[in-house]
Amino acid sequence: MRPSARAAGWLAVAVFSLAFAGRAWADEPGWVDLSGLDAWKSPVEGWSTVGSVALDPKNPRVFVAEAGSGVIYNGEKGRARNLVSKETFGDVEMHIEFNVPKGSNSGVKFQAVYEVQIFDSFGAKKALKGSDNGGVYPRSEEKPKYHHIDDGHAPLLNASKPPGEWQVLDVTFLAPRFDASGKKVASARITAILNGKTVQDNLEVETPTGAAWKNKEKTTGPILLQADHGPVAFRNLKARRLQTKP
Repeated sequence: MRPSARAAGWLAVAVFSLAFAGRAWADEPGWVDLSGLDAWKSPVEGWSTVGSVALDPKNPRVFVAEAGSGVIYNGEKGRARNLVSKETFGDVEMHIEFNVPKGSNSGVKFQAVYEVQIFDSFGAKKALKGSDNGGVYPRSEEKPKYHHIDDGHAPLLNASKPPGEWQVLDVTFLAPRFDASGKKVASARITAILNGKTVQDNLEVETPTGAAWKNKEKTTGPILLQADHGPVAFRNLKARRLQTKP
């Protein structure tokens, strides 16, 4: 869909952010540290803080964790509560480092409803879909049985690393725009870089994803980390609000 004149200015932010993705953000101002469990709403049942994770030599579908700090991990069974950030964000860029074992599944949801998928897609031979690593998740219906109603937005290429290796995802999310009457005048936009490769390039996301696609859209909301679809570990989680025009 062709952007309106109102939207044209702020859409350029995605291109600007793309040019700077993967940079040394640690020394830049404005980043909100989301690396610790204290950045997320209680309860954080099933999560723990550890020093590192590695594939279990006896079972590549689970992790073995070592004591320490710096990594948050949703446990051997991977059935923890989803994490929801205490802070809310509109236009935002986020840096995520994640690790999944073989066959595992997670996701990062902006405003808790627009999901960039995390999945073990390494070596996938089938055509990529929105449910693959770096994809924007398909819309779905929960009844009579959970099912997708489209394929979502597949990543532009498969940039996945092997299970058990740390991966880096940098996302620029631009919230939908509304006029003074509350009418939506521009859809959300997502640019995503996975392991240094562009997997979503200023993608227009016309609705929320998954079963939330019918939800009323907003200008701000929390970040959600999915934690009930298999083991996942995160570290160095940072988000920074973008100063863009309404």
